[in-house]
Amino acid sequence: MIRFCHFRPAWAAAAFLAAGSLLISTVSHAQLVTTNAQLDAIVALVDEDVILRSELDMAVAGIVERVRASGETMPPMNLLESQVLERLIIRELQVQRAMQTGIRISDADIDQALVTLAQQNNMTVQQMRQVIESDGEDFSEFRRNIGEELMTERLRQRIVNGMDPITDTEVDILLASEDLAGGEYNVSHIMVSLPDGSTPDQVQAAQAKADDIHQRLTNGLDFASAAISYSDSQEALEGGLVGWRDLNSVPAFFADAIRGLQPDEFTQPIRSPAGFHIIKVNDFREQRQVVVKEYNARHIMVEIDELMSPRLAMDRIIEIKDKLDEGDDFAELAKEYSDDSTSANIGGDMGWFPPEAYGERVYQTLMAMQPNQISEPFQTEGGWHVMQLLGTREMDRTEEAIRAEAREKIMRRKADQEIDTVLRQFRDEAFVEVRLSGS
Repeated sequence: MIRFCHFRPAWAAAAFLAAGSLLISTVSHAQLVTTNAQLDAIVALVDEDVILRSELDMAVAGIVERVRASGETMPPMNLLESQVLERLIIRELQVQRAMQTGIRISDADIDQALVTLAQQNNMTVQQMRQVIESDGEDFSEFRRNIGEELMTERLRQRIVNGMDPITDTEVDILLASEDLAGGEYNVSHIMVSLPDGSTPDQVQAAQAKADDIHQRLTNGLDFASAAISYSDSQEALEGGLVGWRDLNSVPAFFADAIRGLQPDEFTQPIRSPAGFHIIKVNDFREQRQVVVKEYNARHIMVEIDELMSPRLAMDRIIEIKDKLDEGDDFAELAKEYSDDSTSANIGGDMGWFPPEAYGERVYQTLMAMQPNQISEPFQTEGGWHVMQLLGTREMDRTEEAIRAEAREKIMRRKADQEIDTVLRQFRDEAFVEVRLSGS
């Protein structure tokens, strides 16, 4: 979950992908309140920390900017503030738990993440800083915010890593399911949540709220706007967008509800242990065939090591290339000179392999060659090479791809459920006092 406050949308996506975690400010919110009590108001107490009015305002401004840019209908401001504040509370609980469980980050982590973030937005770190500060924002606060969100990602990853591994039996069961070949649905989701051990009155109130949302949708309310205004799901502030899923990568109740729905149709409120759900199908696509171009090649490698410097290796491979140009047999030269122990004795034959098998440099070399052509000498991390492309073929790898995707879908479904359960537990166990007017 990336912090949505004052990030531009592209930056939010980039920050989500950035590797590692970031440095968290040593100045807590509570300290800031102590020194700036007259300058900011507290909108929520979250265990031993607080959320300030200025944080909420920045977060709301970021959502308003995104909603306007997308053309969606702006929800009422009081509903938007409540939704954003709840997201900030969940984020704060995750940051606290991450700190309590020993998750730490370094200056090097934050610097590398900023470089990655800037590159993904086609700018330098200094240019990114100038843009941020030109918007009236503090760059050190920007660093801290990214750090907190990436810290929560590390916590989530720890939760996922603690799950039992996916077994081959689970994959086989999924592969045997009729739904596996049923295509993929692009879906959005609105959830009215229920606390653990909810009372009949709480269930009735949630049902009434879900029915009211459904009626508003039926009367023409935009689904994304309704999600932003009313949904308790993690995707609420993204308009409820879950994305592409097949029927085996979502819970059974979810799959049963959307099976057979056409694009732009949505369900009646559906009950689950977590609450009531309204699901919309945005689009549908058939299962795709996976066809991979494979290469058959052979090579001669001169390895770079303590006795063979890069310069000497280059000179040796040039000599070998000259022999090939003079008509010497490739296989015999490979047996005599190649340092690749896996292929030298079979004339340098690398067999059939997919394009990514031996790295980008080999792939780019092969891409520029015709069958039976011998390459110019080129260097990789392992040494200097000369290569001959023997042929290419198109192979249907749909079955292998489906099996790999099946494993990933099972993991994603379990991870989503586990993370949602843990976050709900964090919220239920925490002391939270909301001081937002009207709450």
